[in-house]
Amino acid sequence: MNLIETPYGFSSTAAEVAEGADLTGRRAVVTGASSGLGVETARALASTGAEVTLAVRDVAAGERVGRDITATTGSTSLRVAPLDLSDPDSVAAFTAAWDGPLHVLVANAGVMATPEQYTAQGWELQFATNHLGHFALATGLRDALAADGAARIVLVSSSGHQLSPVVFDDVGFAFRAYDPWLAYGQSKTANVLFAVEATRRWAGDGITANALMPGAIFTNLQRHTGGRGSGTIPPELMKTPEQGAATSVLLATSPLLEGIGGRYFADCNESETIDRRGAAGPLQGVARYALDPEGAERLWTLSETLLAKGIA
Repeated sequence: MNLIETPYGFSSTAAEVAEGADLTGRRAVVTGASSGLGVETARALASTGAEVTLAVRDVAAGERVGRDITATTGSTSLRVAPLDLSDPDSVAAFTAAWDGPLHVLVANAGVMATPEQYTAQGWELQFATNHLGHFALATGLRDALAADGAARIVLVSSSGHQLSPVVFDDVGFAFRAYDPWLAYGQSKTANVLFAVEATRRWAGDGITANALMPGAIFTNLQRHTGGRGSGTIPPELMKTPEQGAATSVLLATSPLLEGIGGRYFADCNESETIDRRGAAGPLQGVARYALDPEGAERLWTLSETLLAKGIA
């Protein structure tokens, strides 16, 4: 299988990637669109003519962003809807309220390296927010995605997935000491595995899913890490939010991705598979376990079980 290469790279911006794309009449949802990468992803999609829904916890912040996007793109096809991915009732309310087809779902929202915390259902917060919430959202919107006929799911993962596979026997840290970075890594691996299995299950409905590493960007995601991520990132590897959103927009809009799913991208190009952390260079490469089809199917089953039982 040849890796997908594009004309874009590390320094490309979301606006550059979106230029020339026409999503007029199409609809997109971007989670976590009230700050950081989500704002720039939504802005670029709005510039293509798509109707964009900002799915956010803070509706007031989302409305401010919506006004800013309208001012910069001229788009008036913007909606703001409440969504708390760590709350199954909030996800269910969002999916129940959705009406009509959906062309693009960008699973952008997330938390990173949080102190040990569990949801009301007993789920570890990072796994619940970064994976389970998006899993419930996508499965709840499956009919809307299938109605489009060529829908795409874009999952914002991270090179942090190399920190940990999904530890199936203890995803909730019941029998091991909680480590914020292992929990984050596990949740980001889950994002990639979801892309693999969603594509396998849903490609017949025209639905494909891909995951990505946006790059190192200073956003609210670093609120629990002193603004530095997992360590000192060389200045030359830092991106602006506009650059960080480029790969998400590529996966959402590029004709090169038509019918393509279950893959992982960074810097607007498909990443090589690696068997050792950092083997492809800083922030590069996708761990083989994150693309494992058996692990992807196992995660799907586990996710359904957790959501049905409400426990971790």
